[in-house]
Amino acid sequence: MKVLIAGDFAPGARLARQIEARNFSEVFPENLRDTIKSADFSFVNFESPVVEKGYKPITKCGPNLHCTPEAAAAVKYAGFTGVTLANNHILDFGVDGLRKTVECCKSQGLDIVGVADNLKEAGKILYLEREGKVLAVINCCEHEFSIATETEAGANPLNPVRQFYKIQEAKLKADYVVVIVHGGHEHYQLPSPRMQETYRFFVDAGADVVVNHHQHCYSGYELYNGKPIFYGLGNFCFDTFPVEVNSTWNYGYLLELTFEGEIRYKLVPYCQYSKNSNVELIQDQREFDIQMNKLNEIIANPEKLRKCTDDYYFTTSDYMLNVFQPYGNR
Repeated sequence: MKVLIAGDFAPGARLARQIEARNFSEVFPENLRDTIKSADFSFVNFESPVVEKGYKPITKCGPNLHCTPEAAAAVKYAGFTGVTLANNHILDFGVDGLRKTVECCKSQGLDIVGVADNLKEAGKILYLEREGKVLAVINCCEHEFSIATETEAGANPLNPVRQFYKIQEAKLKADYVVVIVHGGHEHYQLPSPRMQETYRFFVDAGADVVVNHHQHCYSGYELYNGKPIFYGLGNFCFDTFPVEVNSTWNYGYLLELTFEGEIRYKLVPYCQYSKNSNVELIQDQREFDIQMNKLNEIIANPEKLRKCTDDYYFTTSDYMLNVFQPYGNR
């Protein structure tokens, strides 16, 4: 069984115009589509809710992302079979936007995971089968403005206790368990020690692979007790031109996972919406490999990782949040 996972998809700027005009082939070149379609199951984080006239943005800090129904068709055209919806923007236009997003994705035949009309339903595991083998996908996100409650629609929240029980449930029914989390510090290319501890805990609980996205830049990975943890895929298709050009915002990688006894993985790097208006696979990976090795070296060294995190916190308000939110803060 081959599974592919991609990071954030959010139509804006040039990308929004291309998608509304249904110029999908401009966005996703053939070699990119072939890579995505080579997987049995493939997921992208659908970051922007689909909206229609009259939908109202919620009150929050940060932008209220949105897109048109054509965005779901674009994801299908690219070759994806499913979308992860547990992210910090899925409720940017309230329950109407969330439900319209689910409706549009389902109309394209896409599997969805990570959201629902209440907390219990949002936490449901997605099970997929191919040639007698069952894949379980668990999707959750850190707490911002999108979280489901006992009675209200939203995203499945990151909660290690809840995820522990879901992983245990999945292990009874599936051959492979993948946990996909939307979290981390934006524009910071490393996990915090708390992220590392949490994702390692998911492996200890029985997850075969843990994957993270959200930071708008790619991060490194590690093998923990023989299981891979990927700390950041980067943006997949997220245009802010001319704000971000040739920065960490514009680079990421597709994650290919092959489950055949042992788990094999491959990173497929690309450049997205920098100077060119598309997602281009990187042919010469030497620079990418150098940067990835640097990140992996820090992730493997607890002292270096702690120092980098402390240095980062000292430059942000998150340093003070550590005092008031010792568990909940990233």
